[in-house]
Amino acid sequence: MLRVDIITIFPDYFREAFDYGIVRRARAAGLVNIQAHDLRSWTSDRHHVVDDRPFGGGDGMVLKPEPIFAAVESLAGANRREQIPADKRVVLLSPQGKQFTQSLAAEFALCEQLILICGRYEGVDERVAEALVTDEVSIGDYVLSGGEPAAAVVIDAIVRLLPGALGSATSATYESFSDGLLDYPHYTRPPKFEEMEVPDVLLTGNHAEIARWREQAAGEKTKRNRPDLLKD
Repeated sequence: MLRVDIITIFPDYFREAFDYGIVRRARAAGLVNIQAHDLRSWTSDRHHVVDDRPFGGGDGMVLKPEPIFAAVESLAGANRREQIPADKRVVLLSPQGKQFTQSLAAEFALCEQLILICGRYEGVDERVAEALVTDEVSIGDYVLSGGEPAAAVVIDAIVRLLPGALGSATSATYESFSDGLLDYPHYTRPPKFEEMEVPDVLLTGNHAEIARWREQAAGEKTKRNRPDLLKD
């Protein structure tokens, strides 16, 4: 079972986030255990302060290092990157992180434990990234109000890759990005809708021809929508 621990100042954000679809079924089947933890639980002052003004001036507030280090030590049994076992990953969700990809999701799906740190305000004290986390990850080239939406995205992408999470063992194999291309176009009934028809080859039952069409169509869609993938 994959254990996912989310460190956040808004644990209620996740109260129902994983109660739907594939993630809900995976939880019910015992494939993943997801828990959201309030960062304030690891503060030592009576006001449970988790942020402070940035050194050097500037706008906003920065999440303090002490409660984050304490939280990870409590959840992972280690408070330094070099002490964290290989089957555990501590992930800081940040606009400054490396891009979250399908291949990275597959790596995370092999872990025993995944700890996700949700940033807020102007971010997290840099010493967290320097000495604690194993991965600093961004889900895209834009800025969110916090790491909570990103955590939900990362968890959804990982859970669907867990063995037994999908209805078919090959479902994740042919999805977008799994082979470097976008997924091929999909059609269903009716075969004709407002003068738009399903490609004839999909109605033939010739699986070899259908496979060739899908490969070509995936390449064309990738070239049209994500030509950067072809360069890679």
